[in-house]
Amino acid sequence: MTKAEAQQRIDKLKKEIDHHRYLYHVEDRQEISDAALDSLKHELERLEQQFPDLITADSPTQRVGGEPLPEFQKVQHTQRMLSLNDIFSFEELQAWEDRVKKLLSAGEQKQLGYFVELKMDGLAISLLYRDGVLARASTRGDGYIGEDVTENMKTIEAIPLRLRVLKNITQQNRVIRGEVEIRGEVVMSKKAFANLNAAQKKKKEPLYANPRNVAAGSVRQLNPKVTASRKLDFVAYDLVSDLGQETHSEVHSLLRQLGFKAGDHNYTSANIQEVEKVHTQIGKLRESLPYWTDGIVVNVNHLSLFQKLGVVGKAPRGAVAYKYPAEQATTVVEDIQVQIGRTGALTPVAHLRPVQVAGTTVSRATLHNEDEIARLDVRIGDTVIVQKAGDIIPDIVQGLPKLRTGKERRFHFPKKCPICGSAVERQADQAAYYCSNTFCFAQAREGLYHFVSKSAFDIDGLGPKIIDQLLEHELIRDPADIFALREADLLPLDGFAEVSARNLIQAITAKKRISLARFLYALGIRHVGEETAIALAQHFHALDAITAASLEELEAIHDIGGIVAKSIYAYFAEPAHQKLLKKLAQNGVEIIYQAPKRRTLEGKTFVLTGGLSSLTRDEAKDRIRRAGGSISSSVSQKTDYVVAGEDPGSKYDKAKELNVAIINEKELLQMLDS
Repeated sequence: MTKAEAQQRIDKLKKEIDHHRYLYHVEDRQEISDAALDSLKHELERLEQQFPDLITADSPTQRVGGEPLPEFQKVQHTQRMLSLNDIFSFEELQAWEDRVKKLLSAGEQKQLGYFVELKMDGLAISLLYRDGVLARASTRGDGYIGEDVTENMKTIEAIPLRLRVLKNITQQNRVIRGEVEIRGEVVMSKKAFANLNAAQKKKKEPLYANPRNVAAGSVRQLNPKVTASRKLDFVAYDLVSDLGQETHSEVHSLLRQLGFKAGDHNYTSANIQEVEKVHTQIGKLRESLPYWTDGIVVNVNHLSLFQKLGVVGKAPRGAVAYKYPAEQATTVVEDIQVQIGRTGALTPVAHLRPVQVAGTTVSRATLHNEDEIARLDVRIGDTVIVQKAGDIIPDIVQGLPKLRTGKERRFHFPKKCPICGSAVERQADQAAYYCSNTFCFAQAREGLYHFVSKSAFDIDGLGPKIIDQLLEHELIRDPADIFALREADLLPLDGFAEVSARNLIQAITAKKRISLARFLYALGIRHVGEETAIALAQHFHALDAITAASLEELEAIHDIGGIVAKSIYAYFAEPAHQKLLKKLAQNGVEIIYQAPKRRTLEGKTFVLTGGLSSLTRDEAKDRIRRAGGSISSSVSQKTDYVVAGEDPGSKYDKAKELNVAIINEKELLQMLDS
């Protein structure tokens, strides 16, 4: 990127960030998520680090907050309330430590250690005590001047109105005299947030988006009774006044003695390797914690070293916020290309400037169809918010049109299939475009990928790369050819030797016997997913009965509508498909049907989220189905149970919002074994 391009991008980013910061800090509302705003700020900081002479005094990186609300009296802080710089990886943590060490002598580096605490997701507050009694509470504001919210803070029981007597420090039973300033975070617990939204739902009023917004809005309420009704909490993290403390760990000890919550997950770490272990450990506990947290705060533990390191811009050099991977981030759409699926559907895929989202590097995101592109108004060259939650495919959530330069280009669907050149069609009642050639090579290849996938034939070791090789060498043309392969066919291919060739043929042979439901799913019939395949198998019990079924018989099956029935009927009426079924049977594929013996979960719908330890996701689905239950990919009022494993995603939050029963893996196994 040239300096001129960087200048243009920085100017756009500054305006966009300032807009969203004003909405959040002054008007108590948001247009984009915190994670997306963090991503914009992170990009701006990186550009300014690359071109430091482009940093200006009005840059969002040089300030902390927005303007104080005019309804509250302004308060000048005794010391500036700082913010923290964010990092998102161990490599960035190492780079931060390297910068710290450069500013310390060899002797001071030997004293270097860290204090780690949770980064609470709330609103920063300063509490000023005079002779031990709460005299004033103020918000951060712009870091220098905040807002007086004393009466509201008095309604929070976690904030003591009088400091407790200090013990076991420089003096026994020391009564605090003079001014003492405490800083911390006003937060709302998950339980309080859920109860508040339940009350909103009962009153048929809009639900709140997140507890951080509620906490911020509650602190700024002109009526203290409203603040009191929100059941807010306070967690202290700093002691500005000198009470003899020498380390951050002593600060937290003093805070507890004075009568404050100071966090339950605080650790002293000798080095950043230990910090990384804490980061991982807390990451596993996040869902079970009573409060929302998006990371940890890593402090240089010795206060003398912390003070020596000083401040750069808006943040202290001696502390950093080590955040967990965001489920949303911002990036740029570099291109939009269509992908041909196994059913012939043309799916537009955005090729993105690579960005870290939810712990993985995302370089592509689906745009679904033409209607979705129009709704989002996404253009090639746009800056967009991309989302990835759990195992969901990356998705573009929103475009940021204010960052456009005028060089962005609209995307238009091709009139011909980019693979086979056949005409592209869109039916009036459907959102997708389809290649009109049912024997398009792209469809055939995607169909082969699907045929051997985990939920279909599940052939170990036969993935897309090997299938591509087999197609390239004309060893297979359709799924039936897979079962006619020999070891000698594989040996000339790249990556194959005698052992690997033998192993793959054995894996193929082992999967020749397959259940009827899996077989039907493997065929890749349009509109036939796993649940529809199971419904067909349970109704007809045999493939011959399905192929001979009339359209009326198919439409009569529960949960199979007219469009799906027509698709199934048309598939088996096609002579090429009838030929494929015969060829599969000739090559040794045996289809079996076993009626479920146990129906303890009959009529119950389950949604799985997070990782399971004793069985795979597919094994869990299979056992639930064999017990009569059904699987859904999304949570709704019709969901009976959400099974939450390790690190559950947004489905967990949706279940809580809808009051759907949430069970763990142990409880699921008990239900299956009952």
